[in-house]
Amino acid sequence: MEQGAERKEIGEERDYRLERAVSDIPDEEIGLFFSLTETELTRDQIDRVTGPWRVIPDQRDVLAVHWHPEWIPLDMAEERIRKTFPASENDLLIPTQHNDLLVMGNYAGVEVDCYSSGFNRKIQLLLHFRADRVARASALKSMLAHTFKYRSGQLFEFMDSIIEPGYSERMDEATANTGASSQVVEVVRFYTARLRQLIKEFGSRVDPMMIKNKLVAEYIGARRGLEPQNMINRALLLVKAVKEIVKRDFSVEYFFKASEVIEEARALGGGIIIPHPEQFWPVLLADYDVDGWEVWNPQSQEYTEFLIQALHNQNKINRPNRRKLLVFMGDDTHLSVKIRDPETMEKSKLEREIGLQPAWDALGIRKKLSLSGSDRRRTIEEYKGRLA
Repeated sequence: MEQGAERKEIGEERDYRLERAVSDIPDEEIGLFFSLTETELTRDQIDRVTGPWRVIPDQRDVLAVHWHPEWIPLDMAEERIRKTFPASENDLLIPTQHNDLLVMGNYAGVEVDCYSSGFNRKIQLLLHFRADRVARASALKSMLAHTFKYRSGQLFEFMDSIIEPGYSERMDEATANTGASSQVVEVVRFYTARLRQLIKEFGSRVDPMMIKNKLVAEYIGARRGLEPQNMINRALLLVKAVKEIVKRDFSVEYFFKASEVIEEARALGGGIIIPHPEQFWPVLLADYDVDGWEVWNPQSQEYTEFLIQALHNQNKINRPNRRKLLVFMGDDTHLSVKIRDPETMEKSKLEREIGLQPAWDALGIRKKLSLSGSDRRRTIEEYKGRLA
């Protein structure tokens, strides 16, 4: 669409000046902010979150050690899992909230943001523990509390990168990468400025967990029906591009070293997994003291067979007298997606389900797993043994 036509589609009468974004906020916009940051579930939302979109009737082994309940109660998450896999007889279910250690049943887990000093980049680690070890985890909890704050801090840098002239090079880069028109930029800046003002005025009244990067996309995505569909799609592409630049440039000095996190986890008898290594290739060369690699998740599917082979080679050549690396797969499900309007969510995220990792049963991958002596049941049993 040409820019002139796009301008006509938006409407000449619309006023996207930034000063208006922060000084003239309608009551319905305030209501929208609170609806996006509400953690109390309605009856309809409870039904959505406890009723899976798909039932796997015959799967008997369920591995779920990389998923995010967010603000959804864990008993509802467990109900969803049981309904998804009614024939389950052997499972390992551990939530991994970002930088927040949660206990569910006999186990506790967390996904930790940290950095690898070897290549000076942020990475993530999945940590898992027996539930009775959590009482002794004061040092780890202190580390997590510090790291938890970075997500809200990064949100404000994210919004400033869109709005403030001092960050114009980031916006210019994102605009060039996405081909966004001046009208798209105008719309994104307007609604981001309004969201920043809403957080300033009302943020203290919502759960800190809700003040995070995804709120920008959710707020702008909620404009569907008020702004042209095509405009919102382009706006969200631009927002995503800016977010990736902010994450790329965020100082790693904020985080604890991966080696420090691993040391604390091992002191508590914890297990450690490197998730979605396709995003952090060099970490596989660091020879960290971990229990395994996640070779597949919905974001990282391209190199699964290669990763299985590489892990097998590591075990055979470099670790003949050490504890073997285990093969893991993760679904990386975020349960808040299940209560949102499906029209505003990415299809790929909607289709994720706790414990659903179809790659275990894919023909070519099963062959690789067999040659390396791995399968889902063996991973569950071996990892349970290590956490005992």
